[in-house]
Parts: sequence; C-alpha cells; structure tokens
Amino acid sequence: MVNRWEKRQMLPSGQGQLYWHVLLREHPEVCAVVREAHERLKGLPGLDLVAPEFLHLTTLIAGFSHEITGDQMDVMVQEAGKLLAKTSPITVTLGRVLYHPEAIVLEVRPAERLLPMLEAVRAATRAATGRDGVLAHEPWTPHVTVAYSAANGPAAPIIAALGRRLPEREITIGSVSLVVQDGPETSWDWRPVAEVPFGADCRQVLPE
Repeated sequence: MVNRWEKRQMLPSGQGQLYWHVLLREHPEVCAVVREAHERLKGLPGLDLVAPEFLHLTTLIAGFSHEITGDQMDVMVQEAGKLLAKTSPITVTLGRVLYHPEAIVLEVRPAERLLPMLEAVRAATRAATGRDGVLAHEPWTPHVTVAYSAANGPAAPIIAALGRRLPEREITIGSVSLVVQDGPETSWDWRPVAEVPFGADCRQVLPE
C-alpha cells in the first residue's frame, strides 16, 4: 500500500472539483456491506475509512468547479436529465473486494449496465463545457471505496483481515448527482448541486 495523500496535489479552499457521483449514503445495503468491511479492518494502521455519509460511486470528473460557471452546471443537469429520461433504474451487485495501492474498494458489477449513465453525463459535460470530462481510472471500473491508504506498507495484513469477497448485496441505482468538492480531498467538503433521476425530469437539490 502507498500513501494516497503524500504526493497528491491538493486544491486550496475556494477551488475544487466538480464530480458526477452516485451518492449511496441512503442505500442501506451499501452501508451494511461497508460497515462489515470496516469491522474487519478495525485496528489496522494506515487506513482512512470512508464515512457512511460520503459513500459514493464516481462516474466522471467534470472539471474544476472554479472554472465552470453556474449556467454551465445548469446546462449539464438539463442535458443529463434529457439523456437519462428513458433510462430505467439499474440493479447491480457489490461484494467482490478489489485492492489498489491507494485504496480498498468494492467492485460494482456488471459495469456494462452502468454505461448509459456514464455516456449521458459525459455527453452532458461536453454540451456544457466543450470537454468530455475525465475518468478517475482507465478503464472505467465502477466501485465503492471502503478505505483509502494513508501510509506506505504491506498489503498482506489488510488482505488477510478483509479477504477477497464480502456477502453480496444488490442495489438499485436510480439517479446520479452533480457534486462540488471544495478544497483538499481530505477535508470532505462536499456540496451536492443537483440530482438527476433516471426516467424522470431532473430536479435541483439545494445544499443544506
């Protein structure tokens, strides 16, 4: 494992990234399987466990939030709503554990079921900004992060504690959200801008 934060460029407060995320904090099945993973990882050093309120599936990085105007965000949301209007909620499965030097994640599969969502938000981003956005990883591997690595060290103790698979849980994804993450990633300063439900007109979500 390597320290994810050690060489990662952190943005100052007032600047941030604009993400298309599937927010999962209200999915009890996801919270349950992540809670089990956290129980198995309890006490192991060098891990930043992802809090339940920040559980998410990253779909696309739209760009820097301080470089994208409010009007452009509105266009993104409207375009994504049009493109996803005929998309039904998507059922996928979590359970298989994937290990990356910087993170421990649960694979979301089958990935191909989620491609209409990815293609819609990419097209919406292009319509608003002239750019396609950026994938967090290539090839795109839908996943839910359980913990980030905050230290350099062997992976073997973590793999021994968590294993390769957790009890499988099915979840149904029915929307994707536009989220501003302000400042350094470690501050978890998130602000949902809008939620785009599948098969319906988009609706604004006001920050609390």
